[in-house]
Amino acid sequence: MEWITQVFGLILHLDQHLLEFTQNYGAWIYGLLFLIVFCETGLVVTPILPGDSLLFVAGTLAGTGALDPHLLAVTMTVAAILGDSVNYGIGKWLGPRVFKMQDSWFFNRKYLEAAQAFYRKHGGKTIVIARFVPIIRTYAPFVAGVGAMDYRRFIAFNVGGALLWVLLLVYGGYFFGNLPWVKVHLSKVIIGIIVISMLPGVIEYLRSRRSVS
Repeated sequence: MEWITQVFGLILHLDQHLLEFTQNYGAWIYGLLFLIVFCETGLVVTPILPGDSLLFVAGTLAGTGALDPHLLAVTMTVAAILGDSVNYGIGKWLGPRVFKMQDSWFFNRKYLEAAQAFYRKHGGKTIVIARFVPIIRTYAPFVAGVGAMDYRRFIAFNVGGALLWVLLLVYGGYFFGNLPWVKVHLSKVIIGIIVISMLPGVIEYLRSRRSVS
């Protein structure tokens, strides 16, 4: 589908698009990045938005002086915490009946079931681990809400996971993103980040298929 190609093209050239937006709109870039991270973590309808790669590339721009790394880290952390909290609240409001919903353009039950299996295995730690796993990252807080996980326990994992995720990737991009080799091969680095971040989910899926068979 054409829109999928456009999304992947956007992700692979995030550095160019973010730099262009920064040059054209200045401080509004922080609002845009906040919105993307909030939607990617807070709404089950937007799991394909960039997360890991976005944070790393934004960190590389901070390394060039285009962004303030500390303001960036704070903004992204707040967005990640609020996103998970909203997602948890939606899941708690919908409750277990969500598993009876049919697939549609905005809801994929397979993603939900995969996140539920991940949550069953790792418990509350899922909220932290899932920060580094695309798709699962979007559905994990939702599943925690559906399962009525104690909110005080949830918020502790939420804040801890957000800090770990954002700080590692933003400052990783800040310190390593402007190395000569990384600058030349940034598209390959972005692909590598996406592949590595998806490995836990793929491995978990293969294990579940093997146990069923």
